[in-house]
Amino acid sequence: MKSKPFNFKDELWAVLRLGGPMILTQLFIMLNGLIDSAMAGRYQSVDLAGVSLGGMMLWPFFMLLTGTTMAMTPIASQLRGANRTTQIGHQIRQALWICLFTSTILLIILLNVSPIYKAAGVDPAAADIAAGYLSAVAWGAPAIVFYVALRNVSEGLGRTVPPMIISGVVLPLNAFLNYALIYGKFGFPELGGVGCGYATAIIFWVQLAMMLFVIRQPYFKQTQLFARVEGPHPPTLFEILRVGLPIGFTVFLEMAVFSVVGMLIARIGVAEVAANSIAGNINWATYVIPMSLGAAASIRVGFHVGAGDYGAARATAATVYKFSIGYALVVSCLVIGLRYPLIGIFTTDPVVIEIAANLLIFIAIYQLVDDSQAVTIGALRGYKDTRMPMYAGLIGYWFIAVPIGYSLAEGLIAPGVAPGVYGYWTGLTVGLTLVAVAVGVRLWKTSADHDKISTLAHLES
Repeated sequence: MKSKPFNFKDELWAVLRLGGPMILTQLFIMLNGLIDSAMAGRYQSVDLAGVSLGGMMLWPFFMLLTGTTMAMTPIASQLRGANRTTQIGHQIRQALWICLFTSTILLIILLNVSPIYKAAGVDPAAADIAAGYLSAVAWGAPAIVFYVALRNVSEGLGRTVPPMIISGVVLPLNAFLNYALIYGKFGFPELGGVGCGYATAIIFWVQLAMMLFVIRQPYFKQTQLFARVEGPHPPTLFEILRVGLPIGFTVFLEMAVFSVVGMLIARIGVAEVAANSIAGNINWATYVIPMSLGAAASIRVGFHVGAGDYGAARATAATVYKFSIGYALVVSCLVIGLRYPLIGIFTTDPVVIEIAANLLIFIAIYQLVDDSQAVTIGALRGYKDTRMPMYAGLIGYWFIAVPIGYSLAEGLIAPGVAPGVYGYWTGLTVGLTLVAVAVGVRLWKTSADHDKISTLAHLES
C-alpha cells in the first residue's frame, strides 16, 4: 500500500490524540502511589518504609506478569488496521486464559515474600509491614491482572479515554480508603501501612468492575468477544506469549534493577535512601510522557502495519523519536534549573537536599537516552518486535549497569574512592545509554525491512 505524504505535525497530533489520555492515566497511577506513601508516612515512618519495600517487590513482578498481556495492544491494533476487528475477540478469550495463570502466580508471590526480606537483611519491623501490605494486596491480584489485559485491548482498539477515566475516578476513592483503613476511621480497623494494601486491593476490583462496563460498549462488541465460549487454543496462546513474554521481561528487568539498586543504596545510609527516593520520584514524573507516547506509538505503528502501510509506520516511529529528543532537551534544562525547588517539595534536610541535587544532574544527563529508549521500545512493540529489547535490557541493566554501579560505589574500580550512591547512578546511566543505542539501531533497521515486518506481524487470514 502506498503511504500518504508524511507530515510531522499531522503524525505527531495523531500520536498525541492517542497518547494524551495515556499520559493522564499514568499520572493518575503515579498520584495513587504518592497518596499511599504520603498517608502511610504521616501515620508512622516505619509504615512508610514498609509500604515502600512492598512496592519494590510488587511492581516489578506485577509488570512481569501483566506485561505478558501487553501483547494485546499491538495484536488488537494490527488486526484493526487490517479490518479484522472481529478476530480480536478470539485473541481476548485466549489472553484471559493466560490471565488465569499469571494471576495465580502473582498471588503466590505476594503471599511468600517474607524470606526475601529476611535474606536481604531488611529491618524486621518494616519487613513485617511490607509482608502484611503485600498479603493484603494479594486479595486484588486476580482483578488487576484481568483489568490490565482488557485495558490493553481497549488501547489497542484506539480507545485510550476509558482507562483514563477509570484511573481518575479511583483516585479520590483510594484516598478515602487509605484514610479509613490506615487510621481506623468511619468504623474501619486501624491497620497502618497494611491498610494501604487493602485499599489497593479494593481499588483493583473497582477498576475491573468499571472495565466490565466498558467491554459492553459497541466498539468492544465489534470484536465478537461474546460470540462464543472457548477453551485454550495453543497456537494463539503461543503467539500472544511470543510477543508478550519479552515485553513483560523487558519492563521487569528495568524496574527490578531500580529496586535492587535501591536496596543496595539502603546499605549506605538514611540520607542516601531519602535522596535516591526523591530523585526516583522526579525521574518517574519526567518519564511518564515519553513512556505514554511510546505506548501510543505502539498503537499507531501497529495500525499502519495491519493496514500494510509500512511507510506510515516508519513515519510514526520517526515522529515520536524526534519528539522525544526535543522533549528531553527541554526537561534536562528544567531539571537543572529547578532542581532545588523540586527537591524542596519533598524535604528540608540540607544533607538530603545536596545529595538529591547531585542525583538530579544524572537525571538531566541521561534524559536523552531514557526518553528516546521509551518511545523506541514502544514503536518496536507496534511491529511485534519485542525480543531484542528484552536482550538489550538484560545485558544493559544486569550485566553492565549493576556491576559497574556496585564496583564504583564500593571502590573496587578505583581503590580508596567509593562514591557510594553516585557510583550506582553512574552505572545506571551507562547501562541505560547502551540500551537506548541498541534499541534505536534495531528500530531503524526493522522499520525499513518490509519482509521482516510482514513476518513479525504474522496476521492470521
